[in-house]
Amino acid sequence: MSGLSFREVRETIVASTAAELVERFYHRVWNKADETEARSILASDFRFRGSLGPELRGPDGFIAYMRSVHDALGGFTCQIEEMIAAADRAAARMTFHGRHRGSFFGIEPSGKEIRWSGAAFFKTSAGKIIELWVLGDIEGIRQQLEPQRAAAIFRL
Repeated sequence: MSGLSFREVRETIVASTAAELVERFYHRVWNKADETEARSILASDFRFRGSLGPELRGPDGFIAYMRSVHDALGGFTCQIEEMIAAADRAAARMTFHGRHRGSFFGIEPSGKEIRWSGAAFFKTSAGKIIELWVLGDIEGIRQQLEPQRAAAIFRL
């Protein structure tokens, strides 16, 4: 671990597995909106692609996204329901929820508590998250925020 500071070595050892990084990412970064922790565990060239927006790069791109979600959804939290992990990859089945207090999908605040499911796919290297792709139930969100809107139903 030549060339790393004591703090970087400690963090790499503490979060050396993909599963540990995913837990820190959701419990500290998302649920506590901890920007310092985000910068600590996200690689400088981190790539993020979520259902709610475009691909973002680097910790600062992700942090801007995280702020916008927290602004729109009060008390926003992520819960890991199930995780499968290997040395440098992890997949998690997730539940997300929060109170709709700001514009979200162009829908004005309703005050409704909303909840949806999703899946997250992580890639890690050297104690950092280098890539994340999140797929969420966007139609489920829209149905909760606009129940009058009839969803297109898939029929065989």
